[in-house]
Amino acid sequence: MKRINKLGKIIAKIAEVFHWVGTALMAVATVCSAVAPEWVKYFVGFEAKDCCGANLEVYGFEVNVPVINGNTDMKAFLIFGIGATLILFVMAMLFRNLYLIFKKSENATPFQRDNIRMMREIGIFSIAVPVIGILMSIIFRLVTGVDVAENSMDMNGIFMGIVVLCLTQFFVHGAELEKDVDGLL
Repeated sequence: MKRINKLGKIIAKIAEVFHWVGTALMAVATVCSAVAPEWVKYFVGFEAKDCCGANLEVYGFEVNVPVINGNTDMKAFLIFGIGATLILFVMAMLFRNLYLIFKKSENATPFQRDNIRMMREIGIFSIAVPVIGILMSIIFRLVTGVDVAENSMDMNGIFMGIVVLCLTQFFVHGAELEKDVDGLL
């Protein structure tokens, strides 16, 4: 069991770090798309000769940044960048909580108040990712007036979030039972 806990801790920390780096890079690219759009075109590899633009996607939020008059639409990239930064931030927080749960449960019971709170947050974060994606798709369509945002909601995140929120209730009950047993001894 300790090996699984250690492996889970390592994987969660690696995923957390990658998501924090992704969040920072996406935030920089988003700011650059507003301040210096030529930098984004150069580094991301947007080419004005592409007739169809660039397909960008993060956790189900998918956008096709169009080419208008030979130039990439940086307003569209800016909106995508805001949504992608938010989604990557939420996922980094999810993996942070997962890592902390593994860490706190190493030599103790998993039925701790902090673990229950962090599990509840993981459920909320799981539901937040597809909700952010659909809201940003709607905003994208309203602002750009272009029908290039994928308007489908990934139900997997919502289902996973609901399952985690249900499991949280079992952990609340387990913590109460553990408290009662400790009171008897």
